[in-house]
Amino acid sequence: MGIDPSLRKQAQIKEALERHGETLTAAERRAEGVVSGGFVIAVAVLLVVFPPAAEQWHPAAAVACLVALIVALRAEFDVGSGFTVPSQLAFVPLLFTLPPSLAPVAVVLALVIAYTPDVVRGELRPIRLLRFLGSTWFSVGPAAVLGAAAVSGPAEAAPWVLVAALAAQLVGDFCGSAATEVMLRGDSLREQLREAWVYAVDLALTPVGLVIAWQIGEMPWAVLAIVPLVVVLGRFGRERRRRVEGLVELNNTYRGTALLLGNVVEADDHYTAEHCRGVVELALEVGQRVGLDADELRNLEFAALLHDVGKVAISKTIINKPGKLDPQEWQIIKTHTLEGQRMLDQVGGFMSTVGRIVRSHHECWDGSGYPDGLAGDEIPLEARIVAACDSWNAMTTTRSYRAAMTADAAERELRRCAGTQFDPEVAEQVLKSIAPPCSPAQPVAAVEPAVATALPVAR
Repeated sequence: MGIDPSLRKQAQIKEALERHGETLTAAERRAEGVVSGGFVIAVAVLLVVFPPAAEQWHPAAAVACLVALIVALRAEFDVGSGFTVPSQLAFVPLLFTLPPSLAPVAVVLALVIAYTPDVVRGELRPIRLLRFLGSTWFSVGPAAVLGAAAVSGPAEAAPWVLVAALAAQLVGDFCGSAATEVMLRGDSLREQLREAWVYAVDLALTPVGLVIAWQIGEMPWAVLAIVPLVVVLGRFGRERRRRVEGLVELNNTYRGTALLLGNVVEADDHYTAEHCRGVVELALEVGQRVGLDADELRNLEFAALLHDVGKVAISKTIINKPGKLDPQEWQIIKTHTLEGQRMLDQVGGFMSTVGRIVRSHHECWDGSGYPDGLAGDEIPLEARIVAACDSWNAMTTTRSYRAAMTADAAERELRRCAGTQFDPEVAEQVLKSIAPPCSPAQPVAAVEPAVATALPVAR
């Protein structure tokens, strides 16, 4: 994830932060019952199979590692529905300062200590401390590997043991996290694997943790040298969180701006406002069908809402004229796409991208549209969607200059103009979106330009 996360990631981070102050939902309780319960059982098995031995204790070094781990756990870097921390810097040395089977217990203790201040301040519900059990699956795998290998320190461990311990850590962490996400949000394994890049953080910090572990026997407090670094990382993480919160607020501001512009359109032309809302609903369903991501769906939503915003600059006598427009009036109407882009460019940010969609929503698949004569894939996909949805809504709505078509007649027109006025794939998805569940739409076939003529669209 980059400095500016995607819209989907922003929403996930916002949702995760809001949950901190809420009690566990029924779904979360079920998920934690499975994942946290499994963790408790796994720790109990470790303690039975690999009982703690006195010679494995290094009290001073263990305390230092625990302190460093507590600090590291507060250096949060938000990623999706959770966050990552540089805990590897302290966790790796911790594994070699106390019996391996006690490492998961120590991690839970560190988590509780680290987040108790949030509970005291009322920022975190006490019940959410239980979720830390499910978040500590990463400690079970390496504890089992080191316990089975019976090594007393990193210097005595064969390379394959260290690699196996790291692999067991990553697998355990992924499985615990994936199980929780599947039960809470139904995320597929493929979606979970897209977030697996976050484990690169642990991979990158592991060598540093091993170097500290090699030195900790002679210098028990060596691990505390990472504390200043962790504090700096924590500061960066908090700055990023504030940036994400600012991005969320900015998106809300953009949405408010779009609604305000929509209200301006509604004040001038009641039909246009109702028409835009109808186009938005249909366009979003089509956008999801063709696989647009969250950012593209947002742009599509705003473009569908504001595709006619440029009409506020056109005389209302032309906009609401009964009957057909004369050639001069039609040329004036055509300027609404350019005027709409100009207005949205002034807003800035992603609204400039929305403006380019607005500019192109009257382009035609065969290049006969306006204002630029774009054809085929030259036309932004979002603009192709708005064009088809705009036409469907215009055909099925009564206008000042004509009556509404029946749904059957509008469907025939949409099919007839697929491949000339409309992207055939988009037209097919529009028909699937408006078809009754029991009557799936038939595939749309492109027709020859000589046969099809442009169907009526909103002015």
